[in-house]
Amino acid sequence: MNKFNRRHLERSSGDSRLESRIASYELAAKLQLSAPETLDLSGETEATRKLYGLDEKVTEDFGRSCLLARRMIERGVRFVQVWSGQGGPTGNWDNHANIQKELRPMTAATDKPVAALIKDLKSRGLFEDTLLIWSTEFGRMPFSQGSTGRDHNGGTSVSWLAGAGIKPGVAYGESDEWSWKAKFGRAYCYDLHATILHLLGIDHEKLTFRHNGANRRLTDVHGDVIHDVLA
Repeated sequence: MNKFNRRHLERSSGDSRLESRIASYELAAKLQLSAPETLDLSGETEATRKLYGLDEKVTEDFGRSCLLARRMIERGVRFVQVWSGQGGPTGNWDNHANIQKELRPMTAATDKPVAALIKDLKSRGLFEDTLLIWSTEFGRMPFSQGSTGRDHNGGTSVSWLAGAGIKPGVAYGESDEWSWKAKFGRAYCYDLHATILHLLGIDHEKLTFRHNGANRRLTDVHGDVIHDVLA
């Protein structure tokens, strides 16, 4: 297949789209060859499995996802997303119906595996080069929605970062006394993006992509690096 592709590329020299497509197919093939070994947890020690909570029903699912994330990072995967929650009215963080019944299982399922991932990355010397970002779409209202649920709140929410370049034990920003809106140290998504790009060694004011005839930035015309959280 490689010979056919290269022969076709020689007949269409100068076509960068064709060359890019061949490269993407080759990358997909490499993923298929390496994925089985990466996803196989049978070689992990019992202590590691217990650390992530794979021996407990409440933490088993998310713990497996966090352990797979560590294995991917070990193998040089540059971006890993670990998803918590699922679609539908229950079994996720979207606690519109009953926050008492819905939120507690979610926190119980994620607390131990997240701590394990951080501890495991540190023990393997990967923490200093890995930026961990825990974030959601928005916060929650400080009052009930209907009876025992809570609606979306764009006025204040919480994210945390750890690892590469982040100062430990620092809190930035504060909401009002009702947790209704941000009051001190306000930071918007543009500021978070600017900070993340800075930690990746990228100036958010210079990173642009061409769209509809204009050079556009991830941070639009906003965004400041939050230096208070940087080590």
